Amino acid sequence: MERIYGFQLMLVVSWGIFVGFTWCQDNADAVTAVYIVTLRQAPASHYYGDELRVNTEDFDHGASGGTTRLDTPRNISRRDGHNSSYIARVHDSLLRKVLRGESYLKLYSYHYLINGFAVLVSFQQAEKLSRRREVANVVLDYSVRTATTHTPQFLGLPQGAWARDGGYESAGDGIVIGFIDTGIDPTHPSFSDDLNKSPYPVPEHFSGICEVTKDFPSGSCNRKLIGARHFAASAITRGIFNASQDYASPFDGDGHGTHTASIAGGNHGIPVVVAGHHFGNASGMAPHSHIAVYKALYKSFGGFAADVVAAIDQAAQDGVDIISLSITPNRRPPGIATFFNPIDMALLSAVKAGIFVVQAAGNTGPSAKSMSSFSPWIFTVGAASHDRIYSNSIVLGNNLTISGVGLAPGTPMDTKYTLVSAIHALNDTAAVNDMYVGECQDASNLNQDLVRGNLLICSYSIRFVLGLSTIKQALLTATNLSAAGVVFYMDPFVIGFQLNPVPMTLPGIIIPSPDDSKIFLQYYNTSLERDGSTKKVVKFGAVASISGGLKANYSHSAPKIMYYSARGPDPEDSFLDDADILKPNLVAPGNFIWAAWSSLGTDSVEFMGEDFAMMSGTSMAAPHVAGLAALIKQKFPSFSPSAIGSALSTTASLYDKNGGPIMAQRAYTNPDVNQSPATPFDMGNGFVNSTASLDPGLIFDLSYDDYMSFLCGINGSAPVVLNYTGQSCGVSTISGIDLNLPSITIAKLNQSRVVQRTVTNIAENETYSIGWSAPYGVSLKVSPTRFSIAKGDRMVLTVSVNATMNSTIASYGRIGLFGHLGHVVNIPLSVIVKISFNTTNSQGAAD
Repeated sequence: MERIYGFQLMLVVSWGIFVGFTWCQDNADAVTAVYIVTLRQAPASHYYGDELRVNTEDFDHGASGGTTRLDTPRNISRRDGHNSSYIARVHDSLLRKVLRGESYLKLYSYHYLINGFAVLVSFQQAEKLSRRREVANVVLDYSVRTATTHTPQFLGLPQGAWARDGGYESAGDGIVIGFIDTGIDPTHPSFSDDLNKSPYPVPEHFSGICEVTKDFPSGSCNRKLIGARHFAASAITRGIFNASQDYASPFDGDGHGTHTASIAGGNHGIPVVVAGHHFGNASGMAPHSHIAVYKALYKSFGGFAADVVAAIDQAAQDGVDIISLSITPNRRPPGIATFFNPIDMALLSAVKAGIFVVQAAGNTGPSAKSMSSFSPWIFTVGAASHDRIYSNSIVLGNNLTISGVGLAPGTPMDTKYTLVSAIHALNDTAAVNDMYVGECQDASNLNQDLVRGNLLICSYSIRFVLGLSTIKQALLTATNLSAAGVVFYMDPFVIGFQLNPVPMTLPGIIIPSPDDSKIFLQYYNTSLERDGSTKKVVKFGAVASISGGLKANYSHSAPKIMYYSARGPDPEDSFLDDADILKPNLVAPGNFIWAAWSSLGTDSVEFMGEDFAMMSGTSMAAPHVAGLAALIKQKFPSFSPSAIGSALSTTASLYDKNGGPIMAQRAYTNPDVNQSPATPFDMGNGFVNSTASLDPGLIFDLSYDDYMSFLCGINGSAPVVLNYTGQSCGVSTISGIDLNLPSITIAKLNQSRVVQRTVTNIAENETYSIGWSAPYGVSLKVSPTRFSIAKGDRMVLTVSVNATMNSTIASYGRIGLFGHLGHVVNIPLSVIVKISFNTTNSQGAAD
């Protein structure tokens, strides 16, 4: 998932798009590309399910270097290893037969979640493969991109979820979270295994390995970080991977993967020290869980589906319990439905194997249908704020206070210092016509005698957004010139962005508003005294003090949905038809998140060399949910992936800390001004409630067969389903409305519809009463309105939905189940197109 981080003004610039990239061989007619080929024969997991956890030392998935194993895996039958080797040989045999005498390069053999391979061939060769009886599908490889200290407290973990099961020391015990990301820094204390007093054995069900390379030496893994591999064959084949810019190993040269892994499962109580300032102690959501890393994304270009599918396939084989993906495709998948793409279909098989899959929604909000995670078997997470904020301000000599950002100390004792602009402090030798001298990137351009002991004013231009200029370099300039501090004003050409706080080693502030910047400059300019004839500045009259932004404040308006968080309704296909599936599933903290940073991570210049970084994006929200899912899996080991998702969804909160409705930002510009109450298409079921999710009362469960019936119910899907799964569609199909989800979404309500949901009681015997509010233009009835249910029993709820008016505007309602023991089950209802019953025409027809 693309991420929003550091001081890049919420502008995503990190990941390139290489859709349709081709490789030209010596023969000009043989233009080649990477294709993902799936066969009709089912993959290994469809035969053996959870029993097949094969020894990964037997297989090559494109990783280089040696491996180390931390412990002896559980017994693996020869049949399992033989099956995977057999499938790989079938792939090789097919390629030899079809492309006899021709050149090609097989990159991966997929055998666990999907039966297929990735291969570098020409378009003509791909056509030959597609005509073979054994071949089900041939898809052109496509690109993908990537999308804390206080959030445990904000989510109530210390007194709630952690306290219920022995505190943070045991939170996540025995659960393995697999991360498909940019790798990990194994040296970070967030992933050490010697900080826990209690035993920390590697779970017996995990059989992964730790790849050993020069960049990832033996001993990098431990009882906390129990697996690490990298997948780059598609990127290498394209000539895109550059070993001088990133590492051909699981090591994280970017920072993103280290950040997301620590949010979900990082150790508890790790001091967050950045730029010499202490910002509290960090903890993951499940600090005693285990981490397995599958690097398939790289800092300079993102990644490709062929590598991501290989990583997912490996993670499932290894025995992870949860897969966290802070990545999204660079484009909407083509075909009859968004659900049919290699990544989503591999994840469907992962769900069949009992793995809970979490994915970031994407950072393409706030527009409707901007969702980048589509399928009902994937738990999609949007980004919300939490209540901790860092505010800074500058007090001018005219007693005007202007707010800004910057994790910086204030000026001593609120003493006011003289303000000196860089453009008024140029050396005689400086290039006066250089339009960038005001950015303070070169101390040699400025007169130290004018700057020493004063506050240096610098311009924040689009070059900072693009990474051509940096706050860090401006601070170095100020330090070299002995300035008392730095003030950045916003260039008027940089508009419509929200600034993240940036660490500063000396007093400083960034004024993010162009309007406030004008006010600041007006005060500064009117305070200057100039020579009457030369117009040179002879006296700097403006003064100011900087309050400082190191101390956190806490807001009652949190959580709120961030403007960049992708929104529903879920697009069913490339024509943007609406799916009958609620997306996102819920929201979690994703804004201003402190978490671990790779020691060699270079993607955020302002945090280079630091152990922690503050980042924002749905990339940060998804691992929060992955970690909380680990706590649910720990408490309920037999829960299916859909049951875990149900527990998270039905218990989600609808209100902010102040008791008011959760708000959603609606625009890039002035997002806190342009906001309104959040709808299910903004926040799904609501904001995650970590404590309540461990005691949901009732759950909505779904099986792999249910998802298959849903896929088979899509018009024209039978051949595609057969191609991806090797299974034929039967006569029993359902629509998305009929999936037993903890939500109801109706894209087109033609007069009336009856919807059923089945709940299962996992708590004590309880009596529930049901209440509801109907969407505008819709009448609603739920039966029964009251029921008693014993532990382990099921109850079918019937929901009758009727259109009372014609409308193409989405409207929303809710169904609430209220148990006498305190359980509350929340079911959002969304109806988009409404076609009412025409009584005149119907009566005429009856007569």
